Amino acid sequence: MNSQPGPSNRVPLAGDGLPRAAAATSLYLNLPVYISITAILVSIFIKTAVHQIPEGHVGVYWRGGMLLRRVTPPGIHVRIPLIDTFEAIQTTMQTDKVTDIMCGTKGGVTITFDKIEVVNRLKRGLVYETIREYGVQYDRTWIYDKIHHEINQFCSSHSLEEVYITKFDQVDEQIKDALQADCNRYAPGIEIIAVRVTKPTIPQSVSDNYVAMEVERTKALVALERQRVMEREAEAERVKAVAQAQRAAETSAIRMQQLLAEKEAERAQAEIEDAMFLARQKARADAEQYRLEREAAALRSKLTPQFLEYVLIQSLTNNTKIFFGDRLPALLLDTRAALAGAFAGFEAATVGSAVGDAREEQQPQEQQHQEQQKLSVGPV
Repeated sequence: MNSQPGPSNRVPLAGDGLPRAAAATSLYLNLPVYISITAILVSIFIKTAVHQIPEGHVGVYWRGGMLLRRVTPPGIHVRIPLIDTFEAIQTTMQTDKVTDIMCGTKGGVTITFDKIEVVNRLKRGLVYETIREYGVQYDRTWIYDKIHHEINQFCSSHSLEEVYITKFDQVDEQIKDALQADCNRYAPGIEIIAVRVTKPTIPQSVSDNYVAMEVERTKALVALERQRVMEREAEAERVKAVAQAQRAAETSAIRMQQLLAEKEAERAQAEIEDAMFLARQKARADAEQYRLEREAAALRSKLTPQFLEYVLIQSLTNNTKIFFGDRLPALLLDTRAALAGAFAGFEAATVGSAVGDAREEQQPQEQQHQEQQKLSVGPV
């Protein structure tokens, strides 16, 4: 019988001579190992290549020891592992504390500043230049070491009293100005914000002397303040007395003005009354004078020759004596002339007497009124 070729019963072999099923099984069994190795490699890469720059800082990088111009902001960044190194540089305000700074004053006394704080900031735009010139520890050069130098300079040029008391309030400003001046010249990226200086420690003997001196000064200040209080109280009393006197003077002046106004009103009233009185008296005198003048004029109008003859005849008729002789006409004529002269004298005497009586009556009244006016006005 001829045999027909059929399917082969041989098992396929893998490249290493193992059966293919065994090779696949081995691969599946080693897969976790491969994954672990890959994860380790990835984690190492992430740990060495990926890094984080915190807020308030910038990242600077070195490649093979050479500073790169690359400056990264805050966030996550990547570098070449094992080749690049980086450093996070703070650009916000930071406080550097320098402790135990000894210095000698101009008088030779050694004192110690326990702590000096310097608030500073590195400008972000000048980070590369500052790190390139002075390294990451740039503040060691321009703050820590510089503080010692500036404190020694200040102490050596001032006495103990100036450093400890009189000019202590100027130390921080002078140190700040000196640090900023040197930074502006050599490291412009460093900005000095403030300097805080603690009170220096001085020898105990000197401290005791200063304490005693301060006690005496406090007593003197208390006495001076007490004196000032007394002076202020005295000044207040003086001002009060002056105010009272001024008020009294003003009140007296107002009262005096009122009295003057009253006297002026009384004087004006008296003047008006005097004027009215004088006007009445003058009118009365004028009226009396006018009446007398009219009576005299009436009498003058009666003193005519006919009236005189009539009066003579009336007189003769009433006479009980009769004279006879050749001189009778002359006697009658002389009598008539005498009567005419008598009537003329009577007229003048009557008018003059009336005017004089009016004036004599007016003068005492005027004098009495003037005296009353003087008494009413009087001295003020």
